[in-house]
Amino acid sequence: MKSLMDKSISNPAAQLTRILRSYGTVMAGLLIIICFSLLSTDSFATLGNFINISRQISFLVIIALGATLVMAIGEFDLSIGAIASFGGVLAAKLAVSGVPIGLVFAITLIIALVIGFINGWIVTRFRVLSFITTMAMGTVLGGITFWLTGGATVFENIPDSFRYLGQTEWASIPVLSFIMILLTILFWYIMSQTAYGRRLYAIGGNESASRIAGVNVVWNKNTAFALCAMLAALTGILMASRLGSAQPTSGNGLFLPAYAAAFLGMTSFKEGVPNIWGTFVGAAIIGILANGLTILEVPTFMQDVITGLIVIAAVILQRLGRGSR
Repeated sequence: MKSLMDKSISNPAAQLTRILRSYGTVMAGLLIIICFSLLSTDSFATLGNFINISRQISFLVIIALGATLVMAIGEFDLSIGAIASFGGVLAAKLAVSGVPIGLVFAITLIIALVIGFINGWIVTRFRVLSFITTMAMGTVLGGITFWLTGGATVFENIPDSFRYLGQTEWASIPVLSFIMILLTILFWYIMSQTAYGRRLYAIGGNESASRIAGVNVVWNKNTAFALCAMLAALTGILMASRLGSAQPTSGNGLFLPAYAAAFLGMTSFKEGVPNIWGTFVGAAIIGILANGLTILEVPTFMQDVITGLIVIAAVILQRLGRGSR
């Protein structure tokens, strides 16, 4: 056995294969950047555009971090888009009504936390499939959001304090970019350096074995769903802050890209395992593609086609990786 391992380590082809499995997605992202830079040197390959991309992907990264937490326990949350829309609308309505901005964030995020906990409780208590539970919850929230707004955009009398996080720059860098990086580092630390993160990965790897080992599966699953919902609501708030308005369907378009980023992340760094920095890279690739295609004046619908193909390719690569092991 040892000789076989030594032979594999000394085999350049095997080493190259391992590198491509772990960092192939990162290499693909760099290749995409090089291609767009050559095709549009004046517009794409500029510091201003890269700063703009960081702002554009901030919403996707934040909501995809939540999706990564739920995927780590082997579940899915299909309500994240609806929660983002609900969070943005609720926060905007509270801000317009004169509630202090700190309470606006606190109230909205706490309500989202409770909604996510309910999702997890239904999944763990009644053994209902997570995609059915969260799909139904998303439908409920969609109806509540339309009820709150009458189907109209909330934009009148939005206070400047509500717009601050979405529209302010520090040292020429958007505050949204700082928030994205801080949250990515925070959840990377939680998932890779704490017992809580290790418990989530253990549950996703083998729930029965985790329960036998003494892990409180119900509580940890519930908190993962709760954190996912909170991050989705935060995304909705920041989107409303950026736009200075809140639309009842603003978060719906983030659902597919969020899981595309998470699946791409599973082909980066930790093969077949949802991981925070992988998700960040996946979201960056999707954002760079959208930005580059827009600069090249490619029709918008093609971005949806490409995003869907990315999800399919990521899933296939993940399965092939498992099969090879």
